[in-house]
Amino acid sequence: MNLNEYAACDGIGLAQLVATGEVTAAELAELAMAAVHRVNPQINAVIETWSPTVTEGSGPLAGVPFLIKDLAITSAGRRVELGSRLAQGLVAESDSYLMQRFNAAGLATLGRTTTPEMAFSTETESALQGPTRNPWDTRLSAGGSSGGSGAAVAAGIVPIAHATDAAGSIRVPAAFNGLVGLKPTRGRASNGPALDEVFAGFGVQLGLSRTVRDSAALMDIVQGGAPGDPYHTAAPAEGFLAQVGRDPGRLRIGLLDTPWNGAPLDPDIADATHAVARELEALGHSVEPVNAPLGTSWDAFVEANAHIWCATLVRWIDGLAAATSRPIDRTTLEPATLACYAYGQQARAVEFAAALEVRNLIARSVASWFDEFDVLLTPTLPRMPQALGTYNLGAENMDGLQWTARVFEHSPFTPVFNVAGTPAISLPLGMSRTQGLPIGVQFAARFGAEEVLLRLAGQLEVAIPWHQRRPGVWAGNQ
Repeated sequence: MNLNEYAACDGIGLAQLVATGEVTAAELAELAMAAVHRVNPQINAVIETWSPTVTEGSGPLAGVPFLIKDLAITSAGRRVELGSRLAQGLVAESDSYLMQRFNAAGLATLGRTTTPEMAFSTETESALQGPTRNPWDTRLSAGGSSGGSGAAVAAGIVPIAHATDAAGSIRVPAAFNGLVGLKPTRGRASNGPALDEVFAGFGVQLGLSRTVRDSAALMDIVQGGAPGDPYHTAAPAEGFLAQVGRDPGRLRIGLLDTPWNGAPLDPDIADATHAVARELEALGHSVEPVNAPLGTSWDAFVEANAHIWCATLVRWIDGLAAATSRPIDRTTLEPATLACYAYGQQARAVEFAAALEVRNLIARSVASWFDEFDVLLTPTLPRMPQALGTYNLGAENMDGLQWTARVFEHSPFTPVFNVAGTPAISLPLGMSRTQGLPIGVQFAARFGAEEVLLRLAGQLEVAIPWHQRRPGVWAGNQ
């Protein structure tokens, strides 16, 4: 197998070659390393590599090269730095529960991917690790906070990589890099043992991939609670991979093309979203414009998230400072992170409790949408990727609330589903006519209904195929 053949395969395709003896897991790992050397200097997605220990596994992704995000997951003896100078050089003592499941499934983890500091951004451009570049246009953002994983998968380094999502951090890089990005229902995968309900249950973990079936297979791997988890959501009886390729039936789909903050859409994104709506109708689904009220104002929504995010961040930062014996100041933290730390320190318990009340309002409102519709269709993002170096401008003059507002303004369609705990998926169903860049379209469903999203996503993968699209930075280029 050469590098071009390797990069063209998805994870399940590679695992099938391993299972039939056509290639070994060790050979795949060598090809992945060659891919890192070929394209990573252009995109800065992978910050550390190592020789993987490939365990015996018989699952659909056994033997497949894999990368983990530098946050929320730990691998024993490996660094976990959260994209921050404050945590630079910190080494994990043990595998987290999720890492144990990846290992048990036979995934060959061979390195870490970039993340913005503390994942508090929808762009990946940290002082510690530098900017991660979009493989479609290296002048542009790869999104965040799982931007390193997104760029690595899009460029063909690995077919699938770990990612996290607390406000859109799987779906944003999926949209920017032309990938499948599934945010699971709250309670699908364990954040333990060091973490419980990240950001009051907003934070979940899965990955980014190039095919629907790979994301479904990864869901089967991570599904299930661990001792002490605050949430647990049961899987479909036949699992998630079995859903891909099944007829979704005739779905009632609500179309929401204006974000809750009222921001306008880029014309190419609006056109792509409406083109998908027409394709859905051609496939036999019912598509109707929908008014999906939040249950509160956008400003109140952002403020509630700021209280929860920033207060949680204080505990993370204090713990890292104690572990590394470093000061909490501009030598160790970026201006936006310091602003959020200060905002979190000032938060009162009554404000945190009020934020949880907003979480309840949002969850009840979102649940009511699916009394009328099976699926909600939105753009993943309102705007195309921006130039690197612009997202953080003026951060030194912001407080924590203002920074949170910037993050949510960048990605207003995604965080609602984190707060509600419901599943959502971004699919690369459009291409910009003016820039030649992929456009993501988001689908959301009721709590625990990933099987509906996976059936629909599988149908759309056939109707509007994206597999042959290649970015300019591609490991398989000769």
